[in-house]
Order: sequence, then structure tokens, then C-alpha cells
Amino acid sequence: MSYEVSPKEINRLTLNETDTIASVKQNIAILLSTRQQTIPLYREFGLPMQFIDKPMPVAKAMLIAEVRDAIAQFEPRARLINVRFEMDKDTPGKIIPVVEVEINNE
Repeated sequence: MSYEVSPKEINRLTLNETDTIASVKQNIAILLSTRQQTIPLYREFGLPMQFIDKPMPVAKAMLIAEVRDAIAQFEPRARLINVRFEMDKDTPGKIIPVVEVEINNE
């Protein structure tokens, strides 16, 4: 079974999540909304955000690669299936990645 995760889900954090599916989805939402170098003592966590200020087609391709690499490194319980993009209604030109993942050993 696959699940969609968006950084918009970050507002539903639960500390010490015991449900594996909810834990993986929460970790991916945090990963998608965190810029690398912003977490003290865990500077490599997050997305490098090298796609910022690039033309839209280039930015989307770079973001897909960043998301793929970050999920493989920081959430090995999930396997990336697809990345699609939503446009932010309040901020023109801002794209929001929505990832589809399968959770291992579900």
C-alpha cells in the first residue's frame, strides 16, 4: 500500500509516535520541510535546497533528486514511488512536493 506525504502535514506532530505508518509519514513530512544546516548537531538532515531560484523545470528535477536521496538516507523504512508538485496558492512560484511512498514491512 502506498501513502502520500506532504510538508503541509508538519502541523500534526506527535511525540513518541508508536504507530509505524504514522511515524514514517511524520518523519518524511519533517524531512520535506527542513533545510539542511538548520538543525544543530544534525546539520546533514533535511533537503539541500539547491533548487531555489532555478527555472521551474530545473527546480522540479533537482527537488525530485534531493527528495529521493534524503528519504533513502534518513527514512530507510520508506521507498519513494513518486513525487508530484502542488502550487502554493498564497506564494506565486512556490512549489510543494507531495511524495508517494511505500512503507517497508507494513
